[in-house]
Amino acid sequence: MNRMLSMLLVLAVAAGVAWADETKDDNTVVLFNGEDLDGWKQYLKDESVDPATIWSVSDGVIHCTGASPGYIRTTEKHADYRLTVEWRWPGSGGNSGVLLHVQDKDEVWPKSIESQLHSGDAADFWVIGGADFKEHTDKENRRVIKMHDSTEKPLGEWNTYTIECRGDSIKSYVNGTLQNVATEATVWEGYIGLQSEGTPIEFRNVKLEKLEPAK
Repeated sequence: MNRMLSMLLVLAVAAGVAWADETKDDNTVVLFNGEDLDGWKQYLKDESVDPATIWSVSDGVIHCTGASPGYIRTTEKHADYRLTVEWRWPGSGGNSGVLLHVQDKDEVWPKSIESQLHSGDAADFWVIGGADFKEHTDKENRRVIKMHDSTEKPLGEWNTYTIECRGDSIKSYVNGTLQNVATEATVWEGYIGLQSEGTPIEFRNVKLEKLEPAK
């Protein structure tokens, strides 16, 4: 009997773990599958440039040459999520960004709020195309500087961006440090984009966790 009870207990624990994993998967959306750009739309300002010369995928990494201004964006809109993006500069530092709540018109640059990736300035916010938020008080400057000194790793090492969008608020963390907060944003749903902006950059492990809507 004791042996039977032990076996039932093991099975119950295993079932509980499997259920927990399934529940976690239900709340997690893998945006980059590690193999190709399925689920992403490529847009370049110069339509004569082949996007395949700017964006490519190998070894589970998105490679961007940065040679032509533009971006890739999700084909689906998202709201109320915690986004995780890992990035690194394969050479010298440069410029890029994560575009949040991108609206429908594809252009350089689309209406959105950018969480900056410019080396040394990761987590600065930029308002684009008329998007805005409460902390953006200097209307002569589209930039809102991060709260702390840079917490980016040395060039060539992988960094982790965690960006929490809930309702009309945005919080950006760089390698675990909260660096910027926006509230009362005028956009709170849209596509998610990764910029091509003049410098080679690499991305991996792009995914989001669905959050309960703000009350």
